Amino acid sequence: MTDTAILGTTTSETGHGVLLTAPAASKVKSLLEQEGRDDLRLRLAVQPGGCSGLIYQLYFDERLLDGDATVAFDGVEVVVDRMSVPYLDGATVDFEDTIQKQGFTIDNPNAQGSCACGDSFH
Repeated sequence: MTDTAILGTTTSETGHGVLLTAPAASKVKSLLEQEGRDDLRLRLAVQPGGCSGLIYQLYFDERLLDGDATVAFDGVEVVVDRMSVPYLDGATVDFEDTIQKQGFTIDNPNAQGSCACGDSFH
């Protein structure tokens, strides 16, 4: 992981332990501005699937469900459902923009391994 600032201000007493870097927060803000909506949150979830058993889901969501944990990072609200919190505690979401690749990355210390294609983890 590159040397990037980690932003975080807990907005509820039930934080989720996920960190969002400054480049990731900036990219999310840019995408939200393109959508022209201010009612969306960034949702990060873990769901069954892939070769190794679990896959990440990262998407915009206007819903806030019972049991969701929320933390604000420089104006970006990150939401994690209660079932995903144990799998994501300590994970860092970053945004990379290099000549080789562009996109969000998730560095998760709870992932013990991943499949050969890199799409899922266990």
